[in-house]
Amino acid sequence: MRAMVLHGVCDLAQEDSPLRLEDMPTPQPGVGEVRIRVSACGVCHTELDEIEGRTPPPSFPRILGHQVVGRIDQVGGGVAGERIGERVGVGWIYSACGQCEHCLEGRENLCAEFVATGRDRHGGYAEYLCVPADFALPLPAGLEDYGTAPLLCAGAIGHRSLMLTQLQNGQRLGLTGFGASGHLVLQLSRHLYPDSPVYVFARSEATQQFARELGAVWAGPTEAPPPQALHAIIDTTPAWLPIVCALRHLLPGGRLVINAIRKEAHDLQSLLRVNYPEHLWMEKEIKSVANVTRADIRAFLDHAAAAAIRPEYQLYDLEDANRALQAQKRGGTRGAKVLRIG
Repeated sequence: MRAMVLHGVCDLAQEDSPLRLEDMPTPQPGVGEVRIRVSACGVCHTELDEIEGRTPPPSFPRILGHQVVGRIDQVGGGVAGERIGERVGVGWIYSACGQCEHCLEGRENLCAEFVATGRDRHGGYAEYLCVPADFALPLPAGLEDYGTAPLLCAGAIGHRSLMLTQLQNGQRLGLTGFGASGHLVLQLSRHLYPDSPVYVFARSEATQQFARELGAVWAGPTEAPPPQALHAIIDTTPAWLPIVCALRHLLPGGRLVINAIRKEAHDLQSLLRVNYPEHLWMEKEIKSVANVTRADIRAFLDHAAAAAIRPEYQLYDLEDANRALQAQKRGGTRGAKVLRIG
């Protein structure tokens, strides 16, 4: 099969093409697994974190990609043959133990044996992918393949982030960073909390305008004060400055939810600007997001189907994955990026 393969950690500022197009052995499903013929795979900022070593794969070579859409074409032992032909999606969660305290509480995202698609196991930047059958999730009808791929991570992690804000209808929500996840969270928020205005912080005027087109009541630069202080803010950026600014923009008792696996170090000095009374006073909270559960993916897919939540995306061929990753690194483009594979 054709696959775009990562052979080691590197700096994307120095390496334009970290992935190589290679012929790899077509995987065969083991006991309890299914094989998916991949049609589409979303490109996520987490792939940059994997390539640059902020959350590296445990071994190489590795096929990245964790927003996978395709059809089951083979099943392993113990899996019903009726699943062949089923259209499914795979997100960041490749597997979890199912037996620990966290899994039994429905928080499989916190499982100590959490396995990540495209990092700990081969992912969807390839023509075929094998995964545990229980983690290949059936997709609702009416969601086309390319538009569904970003829903599996950008949408699902956005859903989890929004739930962690504990927002109530009518309260003001801020989004700092407005890429693949942000533009889906805005649509989800308008569906779940129709009386809650959304304020967007983004670097470029084009991105700010995109947010307004999707229904943001205000959009401005990261450091600009919004017209009113906010009840909750979700940060989806790779930088530290937005955290400092977001804390300043919160109401007393407000909550900042940070949706990022790692932060890059280029603006770490911005933390030195933290002024305690301005930023950390008045019982403001900071909440991190860790991975997603299958329930997050299912919930977001259901909302997307019911409320016509759709991503804006740019399409790339599999062999152009490096170009898509460089565009992801530069930022400033609207919505998500998706690889066309099958």
